[in-house]
Amino acid sequence: MKDLPNIEEFIAEQKLRLAQKPECATSLYNMGVGFLQQGRFDEAIDAFEESIETGVRMFEAFVNLGYIYFKEGDLEKVVKANLRAVEIEPRYARGYSNLGFAYLQMGKTDEAIEALQKALELNPDIVQAECNLANAYLQKGDLQKSIELNNKMLARAENFALGHNNLANAYYHAGEFTKAIEHCDKALALGFEVHPEFLKLLEPYREKSEGKTAKKATQKRSAATKTTKKARTKEKE
Repeated sequence: MKDLPNIEEFIAEQKLRLAQKPECATSLYNMGVGFLQQGRFDEAIDAFEESIETGVRMFEAFVNLGYIYFKEGDLEKVVKANLRAVEIEPRYARGYSNLGFAYLQMGKTDEAIEALQKALELNPDIVQAECNLANAYLQKGDLQKSIELNNKMLARAENFALGHNNLANAYYHAGEFTKAIEHCDKALALGFEVHPEFLKLLEPYREKSEGKTAKKATQKRSAATKTTKKARTKEKE
């Protein structure tokens, strides 16, 4: 859904069209989009519901209703709305992606995996669906699958900060703390606000890593000094 340049003008235009043709589902839907972008959720819901009643195959109206319900914290309604969307248009990847995300938030891991796999089958380029699928496997306890999917996703979207954060989490639970720190730092560098508690969990391993690095640096300096001394001794001989 693209942002409208002049929302008030857009809504006024839809109202004018509806005055001429009250049961135009497209105008009702468009007006709902305008209200949605203004954050006028109740009016948006009314407009989308009217468009569904008067039109056919208004699957995008159901998806937008799902978005509003998510904003309102009603995950059950999010699921119902997106189920109706994919019932009308079974090839609509976004509907399955939204379903998977809602199921994931509800802790329904198997349902989330099924929906997200379907979304990616229909459209392999939905990065957010791939990210959520990796999280679903993490939630299920399949760490290696989660790591594999996160790495696959980041190979295509290397600057996806949330992906680095999630991969850091997966590596942490897998006991691969150096890699967890690496991807946590990448997420931070890309502007992601890593949870403070996770940063605290990584701190002891960060200190160990820094200690090892300092020790290696000292050993290298010591080896270099010994080499220099040997070279000087040979020169004297």
